[in-house]
Formats: sequence, structure tokens, C-alpha cells
Amino acid sequence: MKIESNIPAGPLESKWTQYKSKVPLVSPANKRKLDVIVVGSGLAGASAAASLGELGYNVSCFTFHDSPRRAHSIAAQGGINAAKNYMNDGDSVYRLFYDTIKGGDYRAREANVYRLAEVSAAIIDQAVAQGVPFAREYGGLLENRSFGGVQVSRTFYARGQTGQQLLIGAYQSLSRQIGLGNVKMYNRHEMLELVLVDGKAKGIIVRNLITGKIQRFGAHCVVLATGGYGNVFYLSTNAMGCNTTAIWKAVKKGAFMGNPCYTQIHPTCIPVSGDYQSKLTLMSESLRNDGRVWVPAKKEDAEAIRQGKKMANDIAESDRDYFLERRYPAFGNLVPRDVASRAAKVECDKGLGVSPTGLAVYLDFGAAIRRYGKSKANVLGLHEPDEKTIVRLGEEVVSEKYGNLFEMYEKITGENPYHTPMKIYPAVHYTMGGLWVDYNLETNIPGLFAIGEANFSDHGANRLGASALMQGLADGYFVLPYTIGNYLSAEIRSPKVDTTHPAFDEAESKVSQQIQQLLNIKGKQSVESFHRRLGKIMWDHCGMARNEEGLKQARQAIRALREEFWKDVYVPGKAGEFNPEIEKAGRVMDFMELGELMVVDALHRRESCGGHFREEYQTEEGETLRDDQEFNYVAAWQWTDLNKDPELFKEKLEYEFVKIASRSYK
Repeated sequence: MKIESNIPAGPLESKWTQYKSKVPLVSPANKRKLDVIVVGSGLAGASAAASLGELGYNVSCFTFHDSPRRAHSIAAQGGINAAKNYMNDGDSVYRLFYDTIKGGDYRAREANVYRLAEVSAAIIDQAVAQGVPFAREYGGLLENRSFGGVQVSRTFYARGQTGQQLLIGAYQSLSRQIGLGNVKMYNRHEMLELVLVDGKAKGIIVRNLITGKIQRFGAHCVVLATGGYGNVFYLSTNAMGCNTTAIWKAVKKGAFMGNPCYTQIHPTCIPVSGDYQSKLTLMSESLRNDGRVWVPAKKEDAEAIRQGKKMANDIAESDRDYFLERRYPAFGNLVPRDVASRAAKVECDKGLGVSPTGLAVYLDFGAAIRRYGKSKANVLGLHEPDEKTIVRLGEEVVSEKYGNLFEMYEKITGENPYHTPMKIYPAVHYTMGGLWVDYNLETNIPGLFAIGEANFSDHGANRLGASALMQGLADGYFVLPYTIGNYLSAEIRSPKVDTTHPAFDEAESKVSQQIQQLLNIKGKQSVESFHRRLGKIMWDHCGMARNEEGLKQARQAIRALREEFWKDVYVPGKAGEFNPEIEKAGRVMDFMELGELMVVDALHRRESCGGHFREEYQTEEGETLRDDQEFNYVAAWQWTDLNKDPELFKEKLEYEFVKIASRSYK
């Protein structure tokens, strides 16, 4: 089978413009005859449902949350990228495109990434029109700050609540369409199966999470906007409900899974503190604008800190190693996330970690507080302020920028980050892999689209900070509304989907049988215990660092765990009622299958690139060592039968406009 990416011909900078001028259209009268299902209500899903409703399609939007506003997009903190060059620092559409390609270690599709950069500016205009309260500088213009992997300031932000404010904006648009009757909203409904009729996506089977009732819904096409699968690791910064079920059901129906092993490890998270934890907390990358990352230069100091005999502030400046600034002078503390995460791991592996577990480094705002304090004192006419005044004024400035993040850190750890450095350590945060899609954001299953983090398309092997919100809203507001017409223009003669079709009967029966099968096991172990054990296997062998021996062990361990799950899991309660344990069991069941595919993908890719770091393939300096001759492709996996090995299909990545080079941030 040949993979067709359907990238338009022509110069890079005009592909999207030419595409929009030639894409088949659906008339307003015909749009009213067409039904679209959108699964997911985060930034990608809400913006897509609102936009498609505005265009006149009949949209049904599904979320397992009690409100679209509960989607995990709300947790995004630091900002959203856009190539507006408001800071007049040399930014451009091309530079955003290039930074994204380079940040992804040259493993992303050029045309999709350029389109993302091209529409980025319109996202900000859209959000401002919705009333999103972006930060503004003293003259009233929108403020920008920097994020990792770039040397310009292009990140728009709403303090540390950017995702929340953007989601409220999208929710406003969605609510308007719900009020007009163009979108029908189904809260607390979880997709459990994809329905194919004559090879096309024609509907879904869902479970009402309040009543337990299984229901069927038909449409002329299905859009999956269900986010990423980072919770396969159990401990991650994702909300605990985040799962892979929707996209995995598509995979089981024949959809390609693109680059599943590409996982992002975020460098600034509150470290694990004990076995009792069920999730981790992100500290925004924006903090690396002003925070300096360091460890003690001497092992004896690190040991004393771990034992509680010394504090961070006891370590003299000359005895601190600002290792990111030392190793990467051009970018300093704002290197990309995969680079910063591995660097922190290296220091902790040397025995320089500063938490009781040895797995933490410091993020220090002392220098920033003094710098801002002196500047504000000068503005106030205090030309010889004392140290106490400098610190007080500096803390006020830092509070204005990051106050809610500092409050969150103090509530969780009990430590005041204004007075003592934060402790941070890398954690799973985002998945660059996802359903394979072409330029139209359509999977290899006709009529099935995937947008936002649910697809693989824009970030290669590592996503740059503040680009997740950009992609989700770009796909939902500005890309899918055009590309979906390319498919639906051929569906205008298709009648309303008949949910009494045998394909719906078969799919609904399969869902009901699987739920009952889980309930009938009546074993002795909880779903949570299996999830925790899976997460440990994944983190130990397919996390920040991977190697052939560990990956082979992981695959066998996952298979054994899956076999044990089907013999000894205990799922209490009944099917036809409110039963969160059924939800969890189904999600963990899917995670155990996905986890094996991630390991297979990581094992086959004998190179290091971005977040995929194979220990056998690294430079003398410990950086990623790509193999562009053998692995310059998207790995698209098809796996419909667990009794057989996954089948690999390759989409060759052609770089016409960017010269592939070794990534350097030094």
C-alpha cells in the first residue's frame, strides 16, 4: 500500500493559498444536508465544531467531560506561538516554520508545518476578537515572551492561564452554535467504537457515562479531536481522564498510527515524591525565560542537600553549575524541551540531583528578582536602593508575570519559590505521534479526520513549547473547515446515515460484549494497579532513554501484563449504570495495546531524534544522532490483529525548502 500525503504542488509559500482557491466547495444548501461528528471538545474539537456549525453543517460534538470547558486544553499555561513579529526582533512565517522543523529534529512534513506557521497570526486575531485577555505591554499592544528552541519572542500569553482563556474563547463560539441549533452537544458520552460502512467512516458507538447506555450515532464523516496518549506512562502532566481510546479504536479499524514512539518529556515538572502519586504537575516553560537551571557542582553538596543538611541558598554562586548555559550558550535555559530534559537527566545520573530521590534540579529566580527589582527601583527614582527593597520590588514584578504558577508550586510542595529555588524534573507531557493524516487532515480511512494532538502531523520528533495550542486552533478554525469540504463535496448525494445498518449492529454488539467480558473476569487486581505497572514498564524502557535490550524486555513484559489483565482484573459494578471503573478498564485495556506498538516503533527506529533517544545512537557529546539515510520517513503502523506483528508503511519525508543538518543549540 502506498501512502499518499496529498501535498499540493507548487512553491512552499503558496501551497495553502493555491489549495484554498481550488478545493471543491459545498454549497450552503448542501451543507445543511450533511452531518459531521466531532469527538472531543478541547481547543481543536471546540474550534472545529464551532467553525463547522458556523459554516452550516449539522454537527454533533461529543465529550466524556461534564462540560466542554473541562477539556485538558484548559491546563495549558505558558502561551501560544504566532509569527506576528510584534517585538520587531526578526520573526517571520518562515522563521516559525524553520524553528518548528528544526525543533522536531527534521522529522516533520514541510508543507503541513509551513501552513501551520502561515495561519498562526490569524489565530491571535480570532482570539482577541473573542475577548481572550492576552497580556499587554505598557502601550496597550499585545506582549510576547520567548519559549524554548527559538531566539525570538513570539509567544502570546494570558499570564499562566493561556489554555484556559483560549478554551473559554472557543467555548463561547461553540455555545453560540449550540444555541443556534447548528451543533448538538453530548456531554458525558465516550466514544467506544468507530463504524465503517463500505470502507468509509460513517458513525460512532458511544457510552453514556451517567446511565451506562450504549448509543449509536451516524454522520457523513467523523472528526477525532481527542488529544494525546501520554497517560500510557501512568504518571504524566495530563489530566487523569486523558486516554487513547478513540484513536485506538480507529487503529483497530485499519487507521495508520504515525510515529507512536515520539513522546515529549517536559523538563520543568514538579518531581515525583512518592509511590502514592497518580499524576504530575507541569511548571510552565515560560518560567525558563527568567529562571536559571542549575545543580551543585560538587557531589558532596548535592548529597548534603538530599539529606537535608544543606539548602539551595547555602550553595555559593561559584559552586553552582548552570549546566544549560554552560552546554548551550546560544540558547541557554531556553533550549528545546527534549534537549533540556536529557541534560537534567545527565546531571542527576552523575549524582547531582537535589531531591531525596536524587531526581530533581533547581530552577532559580534569584537573579531575575534582583534584575527586575533594580529596574523597577530605577523607574521609581530609587537610584541606590537597599537589598531588601530590590528583592521586594523584584518579587512584585515576578508575581505579575508568574504569580499563579508560583502559588501552585507552593501549594503542592510547601516551599516558597520566591525565597528558594524550585525543584523540577522531566515528565511525560505531550505525544507527537498520533493518527497518520494527509495534507487534508484525513486518515487513510475515508471520511475519518484527526486534528490537534490526536494526529501526528506538525511537530516531528519534538514539539516546541507553545505550539500545541497553535496547532489545535489552526486545525479547528482555519484548516479543517477548508479540507473537510474536499471530502464532503463528494458526499452531497449520500442520504442521511442509517444507524440501523448491520455495521452499527455489529459495532454496538462488540462494545457491549467487551464491557461484559471485563465485568465477568472478577479477578483480584484493580485496574489502577495494572495501569501503574504498565506506566513503570513504559517509563523505564520507552521513556527519556531507550535501548534495544530494554525495548525487547518491555514488549515481552507488556504482553505478559496484558495476559494477566484479562485473567485477574477486577471491575466492580454493572454495565447499565454509572460506573467509572468500566471507563478506566476500557482505557487501560487500550493503553496496554498502544504501549506495545510504541515499543515496536521505538525498537525499529535505530536512530536518535528529538524525544526518541536511543542510547546506542548518540554523538560524543550525548546529543541525538539521526540516520537520515535509513529513517527519514514517517512510520505509519497498521495493526488490526494483535496475534500478528504490526505492519509498517513508510511516508518518505521530502525536504525541498530546508536543508537537513545536525541540530545544534550551542
